[in-house]
Amino acid sequence: MHIYYHDNAEGDQRADHYSGTDLSDADVAKLGVSAFFFDGPTAISDIDKLAIERNYKNKDEICISPATFGADVYEEKVKIFYKEHLHEDEEIRYIVDGEGFFDVRDLQDRWVRLKLVKGDLIILPAGIYHRFTTTSTNYVKAMRLFKDEPKWTPLARPCDDNEYRMQYLQSVAAN
Repeated sequence: MHIYYHDNAEGDQRADHYSGTDLSDADVAKLGVSAFFFDGPTAISDIDKLAIERNYKNKDEICISPATFGADVYEEKVKIFYKEHLHEDEEIRYIVDGEGFFDVRDLQDRWVRLKLVKGDLIILPAGIYHRFTTTSTNYVKAMRLFKDEPKWTPLARPCDDNEYRMQYLQSVAAN
């Protein structure tokens, strides 16, 4: 996983937008973001152990590409995923194949970009502002994990008075 500040330059959201300033797993951990790498023959059993530890009961897979969605629908979906939002549940993604970007807001409201590749798993806390896009490869296959029925309703920013947003801010203020 490559973690860095987004350059905020105009242009294709699927470009790297590398600012030249790298960050670490520890830096994003301060934002409540957990990053893991699971690869090889034990990857699925390692993910299953994590799922048990965190009380995730369900999982599915999604493949995001022009081939699976159709070119027009794909472009529309990628634009929707890239709109800044939060969820009232954790967002857990394991990259089965391909690659994608998750951007999260830091405490100074800067975009932190996480480039996930095959084997990377990320857990975004409920209440964190974020967005997602594929890379210029236009392909990612991801496993989604969730505790019960998924609550994937995106709440567009601003929603600072949302109880999950307020709980998130309290939790990271303690870091």
